[in-house]
Amino acid sequence: MRKVSVVLAVVLLMGLVSFQASQSWAQTIKVGFNIPLTGDLPKVGESSKYAAEIYKDEVNKAGGLKIGDKTYKLEFVYEDNESKAESATPAALKLITQDQVLAMIGPQASKQAIPAGEVANANKTPMISPWSTNPKTTEGRPYVFRACFLDPFQGPVAANFVTQEFGAKKAAVLYDIASDYPKGLAEYFKEAFEKLHGAGSVVAFETFTTKDKDFSAQLTKIVNSGADLLFVPQYYDEVPLIVKQAKELGWKKPIMGSDSWGSAELMKLCGDACKGYFFSTHYAAAGAKGATKEFIDKFNAKYGYVPDDVAALTWDAIGLLVKAVQNTGKLSGDLAKDREAVKDQLAKVKDFEGITGKMTFASHGDPVKCAVVVKINDKGEFEFYKSACP
Repeated sequence: MRKVSVVLAVVLLMGLVSFQASQSWAQTIKVGFNIPLTGDLPKVGESSKYAAEIYKDEVNKAGGLKIGDKTYKLEFVYEDNESKAESATPAALKLITQDQVLAMIGPQASKQAIPAGEVANANKTPMISPWSTNPKTTEGRPYVFRACFLDPFQGPVAANFVTQEFGAKKAAVLYDIASDYPKGLAEYFKEAFEKLHGAGSVVAFETFTTKDKDFSAQLTKIVNSGADLLFVPQYYDEVPLIVKQAKELGWKKPIMGSDSWGSAELMKLCGDACKGYFFSTHYAAAGAKGATKEFIDKFNAKYGYVPDDVAALTWDAIGLLVKAVQNTGKLSGDLAKDREAVKDQLAKVKDFEGITGKMTFASHGDPVKCAVVVKINDKGEFEFYKSACP
């Protein structure tokens, strides 16, 4: 009898553990991350994942996320899109259909976010891109959102800044024509600059193709164009080559960048050559205060470097998602219904206090928020210079 009792006790205990495990699984919110862990922009994926891990650990260690009368643990699933548009689509499909995530964060770059956004919207799954500034990412897609400003806003910010700061009356632009982000932003800058200074005031509008390493032909035209300013809306891994080649060819005038300059890797690759230049972006790490400084300090303490704007925007994208999930009041357990409820609540977010600024959604996926212009100071830090708001 004693042996039978022991066996029964073990069986009951195993059943209880199994039940608790299933209950624990049922009380989990699964979020997918479609990010570039390899390819051309691995640092973007790394900083995204690092920020996400800090956020998840803080929530779970504090006991989880309270929604209605239930508490949930956060579970994050990371898929590598290899910095390729053709890889972002299957990554999105896997997260949505196989991993059964409630929502997806990323992709970051517009080249991957645009096709992934199509997949997310077609499968009625909320997606928030932290870093994609191209309008096509969210256009006509009610399930797709972003945590950053748009290029139609960033282009005029850059055009106005170089006009006011440098007195520029003629501008040159160099950009990758095969990539959605730089191509779109280059066009918005040109349109805004020529509104200020007249048709033809962008005296050189030069292009190259992804993976090109030699820009001497384009930069020679730019140096000889009489431009007062060079606008380079390229990613951090391409900027050093362009800047150094421009200087070798005799360019001594200002160079203005965009938010894609904002990686922690830029100064490692560019060094002194990039000091003194400006770029428009989402937040400034040097001199940050309040919740922004708290995020920077804990990221730096854990991973050994100052987080870039991608990390900060990822933090805010997760915060937006968490707020929307909490605002549903209750998760039903029906994934399709819960995805729709989260989408509806995201569209209603007002005055969200993010570490990259305050955000409001006006019933669509693009937040109303400010941009900042930072200066790369003599220490190689990204220092706040001025803000620009809608």
